[in-house]
Amino acid sequence: MQFHQIFGKYRAIFSIGLQNTFVYRWNFLLRSLFALVPLFGTVFVWRAIYGGTSGTIAGYDFGQMVFYFLVILLVDNLITPTEDEWQIAAEIREGQLSSFLLKPFDFLAYRSCIFVGSRLLYTMVTLLPVLAVFWWYRQYLEWPSHASTWGLFAISLVMAGAIQFLIAYALAMLAFWILEISTVVFILYSFEYFLSGKLFPLDTVPGVAGTILRLLPFPYEVYFPVAVLMEKIQGPRLWHGLIIQATWVLLCFLLARGLWRSGVRRYEAVGI
Repeated sequence: MQFHQIFGKYRAIFSIGLQNTFVYRWNFLLRSLFALVPLFGTVFVWRAIYGGTSGTIAGYDFGQMVFYFLVILLVDNLITPTEDEWQIAAEIREGQLSSFLLKPFDFLAYRSCIFVGSRLLYTMVTLLPVLAVFWWYRQYLEWPSHASTWGLFAISLVMAGAIQFLIAYALAMLAFWILEISTVVFILYSFEYFLSGKLFPLDTVPGVAGTILRLLPFPYEVYFPVAVLMEKIQGPRLWHGLIIQATWVLLCFLLARGLWRSGVRRYEAVGI
């Protein structure tokens, strides 16, 4: 009975996330359409780099490079948070958090349900333009040759989404200490954009720099699940990468929990 009550409670929260996102469906659709502009620009840039040759760069020919950025687009639409950190920070800054503290649910679980619900509807709204882009570049599609790759990709994708959400949540917790988090968010997301594989495949980073980079959380937010789907990472490297990704999920969860506990103590200390 208790399980059914808990399930029903968070199912209701999940539906709230769906409803909130549905209100802004046209905003999400327009955002997804204009998000295609950088993709087309990226394809033109790499076409110029390859110069019409059949050569490879870090194991990618031109077709594979295009497919890489197509999957980046897909992954980005599936798991990247949309303004979650700003919404949570506003709830803290404006005192709306007080009402949540009185309710019988865990705030992180609440925001997780909102995130999953919003991403599900966002994906449905933006699915048509994404499929249109895949159809336009259909000659470059190279799907996995092993069925098990899809399962491993799904596992990696879920963990990548968890890392992205937990980092956004942890950033929002800074609102307990500073009035405006935008500067910190901008700095961190600048590093994330450059180091997560959205700008270029991380296979192109050689030597010690590449080894160090693969120990950071950023590659496991986007690049790693894409590389898994493209079967660029296989065997022991694949399992090693999944272990590192799972470790970062745990570390980000502990960071988010720790910041929440410290922040709530400070929040209560000022009498709100």
